[in-house]
Amino acid sequence: MADSPGARNFVVLLRNLVLAVVLYGAIFAGIELLRTGSIESIAGLRRASFRTRPSRTPPLERIAALKPLRGSHGHSSQEIEYTVGDVVAKAWIDPHANSFNRPESLVVPKDDYLGRRPHVDIVANLPLLVEQCRGTLDGLERMRNVSACLDYLARREEEYYTLPPSERRASSQDPQKSEYTLPADHDRGLERYPSPSSARPASKRSIGTCPGPVIPYHVYWTGPATWRVEVFVKSYLYTQNLPCSRLWLWVDADRNPDAVEHMLQRDPLFARFRPLVDRGDVVVKAWRFPSRIPLPAGAGAGVGADDELDWLSRARHAAVAAAASAAGGASRNAEGEFVVADGVVEDADGQRWLALTSKQMTFLPVAVSDAMRFVVLHLHGGVYLDMDVLLLRDMRPLLLPDPRTGQHSFAERWAAHTLPGDYNTAIMSLAANSSLSSYLLRGGVRMGLNFHPRVIGRMAWKDGRNEELLMLESAAVDPVWPEYDVDRVGDCSVPCLRNYGAAFKGGSQSLHDEWRAYSGPQSRRRSESEDGDGGDHDGSRKRQARRSPRSGLELPSPSTAAPLWRRRLTHNSDDDVDEDEDGDHSDIEHGERREPTATAEQEVLSSRAAEDAEEARLRAAGAIRDYVIDRDLYPPTNRTLEHFFQGAWTYHIHNQWLKHPEPSSWLDVLRKAHDGFFDHRRTNPYGERWSGPLLARYDRWPEYM
Repeated sequence: MADSPGARNFVVLLRNLVLAVVLYGAIFAGIELLRTGSIESIAGLRRASFRTRPSRTPPLERIAALKPLRGSHGHSSQEIEYTVGDVVAKAWIDPHANSFNRPESLVVPKDDYLGRRPHVDIVANLPLLVEQCRGTLDGLERMRNVSACLDYLARREEEYYTLPPSERRASSQDPQKSEYTLPADHDRGLERYPSPSSARPASKRSIGTCPGPVIPYHVYWTGPATWRVEVFVKSYLYTQNLPCSRLWLWVDADRNPDAVEHMLQRDPLFARFRPLVDRGDVVVKAWRFPSRIPLPAGAGAGVGADDELDWLSRARHAAVAAAASAAGGASRNAEGEFVVADGVVEDADGQRWLALTSKQMTFLPVAVSDAMRFVVLHLHGGVYLDMDVLLLRDMRPLLLPDPRTGQHSFAERWAAHTLPGDYNTAIMSLAANSSLSSYLLRGGVRMGLNFHPRVIGRMAWKDGRNEELLMLESAAVDPVWPEYDVDRVGDCSVPCLRNYGAAFKGGSQSLHDEWRAYSGPQSRRRSESEDGDGGDHDGSRKRQARRSPRSGLELPSPSTAAPLWRRRLTHNSDDDVDEDEDGDHSDIEHGERREPTATAEQEVLSSRAAEDAEEARLRAAGAIRDYVIDRDLYPPTNRTLEHFFQGAWTYHIHNQWLKHPEPSSWLDVLRKAHDGFFDHRRTNPYGERWSGPLLARYDRWPEYM
C-alpha cells in the first residue's frame, strides 16, 4: 500500500504544502523586514486574545539570557537581582549606563509647548481641516503632503478654531437636550451648566465641574491590562479637559461575565487607576452585544423616520402596514410589536428597534471592537478610540457640534487610499441616536455583522451618505501611516519616521535622519545642575556625564507665550475659585464628591519607597555608579515631546502589542513626560499641574535595565 499511487500523491501533496508554507513565511518575513526594519510587528497580526496577555514582566529565561556585553560596548557588566512586582528577576547591568543613572534628556524640554488650553466652548471647523489637509474631493492635491498638514495644524489654530457667540455656545444650551449630557445630570434635573467663572477645577478628591456638556471617550479591551492600557489612560489624563470628559473602558463581558470585577478587583496593573475610578474619571463598563438597539424617532407619533430604510424595506413596510391596517392590527404580536422591515420592529409605544435574531447573536463578529464602536456611539455618542492610540492634544474642539452645521461626525482616511469610502475607524465620532449612526449600524447588521470600516465606508459611498461622515486625513491623527504608504509629497514630517517600529527605537544609531526636515531654533542644552531629572524615576539626585555627548542635533524652544487669540478666549479655571480649608473644592455639580482610596495611595507610596530602597541597595553593592555616556547603548538624546508630530491630535501605534519601547526612544520620552507630570515635577502640554490622586510610575522593564 505504501507504493500505491494514492499514497505517493498524498506524500507529494504534503511536501508541497510544507514547502509552500515555508516559502510564504520567508517572503512575508522578508517584506516585513524591508518595510519596518524588524519582523517584530508580525506579532501584531495575532488575535486580540493573545495580544492582551500580561507582558509587564518579561520571562525570566529571556532576562537570564542577557550576556555581559548586552549593554556595555565591551565593558564589564554586573549581574543583579531586581524585584519587578512580585517577581525577583536577574539581569545584566552596566554600572555606568543603566536605567537608574541615565539622564532623561540632553536638552531642557519645553513641556507647555501647546500654550493655554482651548476655551471649553471652542469648536473646530472640520470641513476646513479636511480641505486644508486633503485638497479638493476629486483631486486630493494635499493628501500626500503630511508635513504641510501638520504645519497648518500646529501654526494656524486661529483659522480653524472658533468661539461661537455666547448664545450659541455648548455651555449655553439646555443640559436636558444636550447630546452628551450624562445620565446623572438628567436624574438630577440639571437645568443649566455652571458658568466658566464658577466651574470648579479638578482636585485630589473631585473631578470638578464642567461649564458645558461632558463628552464620553470610549475604548474597548479584553483580557488583563497591559502597559498599553496604562499608556493610553495616562495619555488621556495628560492631555484632555478632565472635568469635561469621561473615559469609559468597555470590557468584554460576553467572553467573561466577571470582566468588570476582574478589572477592578483582581487586575494588578489596573489597580493603579482605582483612585481615578473612585474620582469618576474612568468608568469600567461591561460590554454585552445587545439583542435590541433603539432607533431614533421621527417627527410624528414617535415613529422612526422611514428615510432610515432602503427602498426595498420601505416597500415591505408599506405592504405590511397595509395588511395590518386591513386586518385591524392583527399582525402585532402579544407584546404589541409590529415588524416594520427586515430586522426592524416597532413596539406598542411606537419606538422602533433594530432586532438581532438568535442566529445572529450566535455568530457574533470575531472583531468585536469593530462592531461595538458603532453600537456604543449610537447609544451614547462621543468618540471611540482604539487602545493603541495615544492622545497628544485636547480633542474637545473636534467633538463639540458646530452650531452652524451641527457637524462633528468623522473618522479617518485609510492611510492614503483615494476612494471616498476607504475609512479607518480607529478614531471615530458620531452623534448619538442620529440618522447617520442608525444607518451605519443597520447596514453592518444587514451585512452579517460585518463592521469592517472599509466595508461600511463603501456602503455609505454607494448610498451617497459618505459626506455625512467626514474623512479626516491620516496626517491629523496617524501621521506615520501615509508617510510610507504612498510616495510622499513635500518634506518628511518631524520626526521623520519610516515605520511604526521606529518610535520604539532608542539606540544611538537606530534613527539616522529623524530631523532631516527640521529647520527651527535649537533647544537649550541641559547643564550638569539640571540633571536632577536623570534616571527613569528619581528626580532628586544629580547625574554627571564623564564624556561629551556624541548625539547630533539639539532642538528648538519656541516662545512660551500663547497666541493672543487663544489667551483672549481661554478661561482660566484657576482664577477666582473658592476652596475649602483643606484646599479641595466643594459644590460639585457633575458627579458627587468621592474620597480617594486610602489604601491605593498607601500602595503607591509603599511602591515608591520600595523602588528607592531597591536602588539604594544596588548602589551600595556597586551596581550603580557614575554615568558614562559612551558606554550606553541607549544614551539620552535631544528628543522632546514638543517635536513629536506637533499639530496631530493622536499617534497610532498600530498593534505591536508585545513590544516595550527602548530607553530614550520617542515613546520612552512620552513615558518620562507622563511620570514627571504625575510626580508633580513637570507640566502637561498646556502648562497645567497634576492635581489628582497619586499615580504609580511606569514599570522598569528588566530587558532594558
